[in-house]
Amino acid sequence: MRASLSLHLALFRRQRARIARAVEGTSSAFQAYERRYRARIRSFARPLTFADVKDQVVASDVVHVGDYHTLRVAQQSYRSLVEAALSSGRRVVLALEFVEGRFQPAVDRYLAGRCSERRFLESIGHGTRGPFDLWAGFRPILELAKARGLEVVAIDRRARGPRSLHLRDRYAARRIAAAAAAPDRPLVMVLVGQFHAAPCHLPREVRRALGKTERRQLIAYQNCEPIYWSLARRGEIGYTEAVELRPGELCLLNASPVVCQQSFLDYVDAESGDEPLHERAAHDRFTEMAAMIGRLIGVDPRRRLQGVDIATFADLGFFERLRRRGGFGAREMAELRAHVLSRESCYVPRARTVYLASLSLNHAAEEAAHFVRHCAVGAAMEHPRIGRAAFYARCVEEAIGFLGSKLVNPHRRCASLDDWARTFKTERGELRQAAAFVLAHAACEQDHQNPFVPARAGRVFVAASHALGYLLGEALYRALDEGRFSKREVKALFRDPLADPEATYRRLSRQAGGEGRVLDEEAGRLGRLGGGESVG
Repeated sequence: MRASLSLHLALFRRQRARIARAVEGTSSAFQAYERRYRARIRSFARPLTFADVKDQVVASDVVHVGDYHTLRVAQQSYRSLVEAALSSGRRVVLALEFVEGRFQPAVDRYLAGRCSERRFLESIGHGTRGPFDLWAGFRPILELAKARGLEVVAIDRRARGPRSLHLRDRYAARRIAAAAAAPDRPLVMVLVGQFHAAPCHLPREVRRALGKTERRQLIAYQNCEPIYWSLARRGEIGYTEAVELRPGELCLLNASPVVCQQSFLDYVDAESGDEPLHERAAHDRFTEMAAMIGRLIGVDPRRRLQGVDIATFADLGFFERLRRRGGFGAREMAELRAHVLSRESCYVPRARTVYLASLSLNHAAEEAAHFVRHCAVGAAMEHPRIGRAAFYARCVEEAIGFLGSKLVNPHRRCASLDDWARTFKTERGELRQAAAFVLAHAACEQDHQNPFVPARAGRVFVAASHALGYLLGEALYRALDEGRFSKREVKALFRDPLADPEATYRRLSRQAGGEGRVLDEEAGRLGRLGGGESVG
């Protein structure tokens, strides 16, 4: 467990840095706001059962539940606490940050059945971004409110500037306090971003807004990172449902910090036609997609599926299982660890293990394609290669995986050469080096020259072969769609042992029309400047 915990901590730190880049530009006021929250969640006093949590909820008047907006289990836990509140027999009011207070009439119309879901979302300025959209997590809450006739109070407001968080808390507090101060003393269930739930933020403003009216407040955080890692080190994850930090503050434990982060990254990276997979259903969906791709290429993978280990980023024990199943040495495990930290899914033939870095249909479909290919070629897929042969073998394998995922989701997008040109301009370090290799390789292909490839099997090697493979897979799918690449040739590709990977890559590239696009002057210029080390 120690190796897996170390891997998860490293992945957590990597993803935290990536999220920080995605939301860069946070103000000093926001950073101070976050620090005040983090000062409250460093340790805990005692474990609790979910029944204990429900008892504390029922005994309270205002319950502030911390929300991680992109994590559906966070909203599911809130819904469970609302159901517990309903068992008290008191009137229950829901206070949701999901909607701005100025749209309260739209909320009332929707709950009364006077407008459709689409009209409601449009009227509150939410719209929809497909299956990864936040509404998917909040819909069940509004459905419960509609079914049980519950009042829903919209508590968010727009605010800018260094005092925006304080202004939002003060506005929300007034609306919460107005509901909580009613003569029949309802139980107000608040769902708000986790930082807001700290006692010195929204709860303090609620207390001020209530004035002399006494109401008992309870704070229910979710998946506080220091607490989760502390329990993980003690081997108590999976056995502890919640903990009490101090009287009036508790923390629910229903997902790892890595899963929370990944839900946000999936939201940011959501692609057209993609859809999220529920962790418990990931195995079934992977099986379905492997069977579908197998039918397309004439391979029946069902018997071999029984022995496949399908792991996700949430699985703390998968790294030890991977080592045992594959009999890997220290160097090989270090390479696999680096791959996991790159946030890329993979299929490991020797261990018959699928690792899904994201609960995404696209990721699962791509690895299902790799698995089906393994069923078709067997040990040839594991043939050791070095130098140029290793690079081009990986390019072709990536092309096969991407092509397979496009057969499942034709709307999946591939990063274009223009995208890689922008990456070369804006990024630094290894990612910029990878972009240089991709552009240089494309320019050499255009000029019928011998392309450069990375000299060592490091992160640049992996990123460049991954990118070129995707570009080739996209071009092959387009050629298939346009009738220039037949189904018979797709079947042959899945069965190709890659005796000469570079020759296969060049043949497929010519057949598919290269990358399927003409390099513009900027990409061509950057490609010629890309250069770098080469082999052979």
